Amino acid sequence: MSDLEAAVAAGVLGADEAHRALLQATVEVARAIFGAKAASVFLLDEEAEELVFEAVAGEGEGELIGMRFPAGNGIAGWVLTTRQPLVVDDLSADTRWSRTQAESTGYVPKSMMSVPLLVEERALGVLQVLDRPPDTRVRLAEVDLLGLFANQAAIALDLLQRARRAREALAGEGRLAPLARVAARLEEGERDAAFELLRAFERVLVETRD
Repeated sequence: MSDLEAAVAAGVLGADEAHRALLQATVEVARAIFGAKAASVFLLDEEAEELVFEAVAGEGEGELIGMRFPAGNGIAGWVLTTRQPLVVDDLSADTRWSRTQAESTGYVPKSMMSVPLLVEERALGVLQVLDRPPDTRVRLAEVDLLGLFANQAAIALDLLQRARRAREALAGEGRLAPLARVAARLEEGERDAAFELLRAFERVLVETRD
């Protein structure tokens, strides 16, 4: 790898870490603002059709990152599919909630606020705030506030995905690797478009081999 390619790769890795830190800061502030026991961000893995814990504050922090479950399951799956926010004060009375799924994380909440993470009509994942103080009721202004956190998290998640796609392309040793290295040297907007095109080429190649 040339010095330029090494510098680009290091920059991509640094971007990945910076965007992950922004996501973590988002869930930590959301948890503090609502006085909740936990807050988390899920990323949609479209290929696997799964939701993945990407950032966690409070209960499960440091243990749940990377855990996966089917994208259509539970309240997170409902929010992702419908692209609508949802506030549930008693999860045990909501048929959309999966207690089994919650138990698998090691923490079973009693209440939940969930909002989709949207970027240009694309659903990237879900932000959840778990177990606010029991003597509080959610007001419309608080739902709007959670929406602002969701916007922040969606931007960070989108940037994180772009950084990862760039890293995967740079690390590749197949037929598209030389093109990926050229794309990495473009300006930011052109670079993102180039990597998207390379991903499309990669899918075509895989389908052709199959």
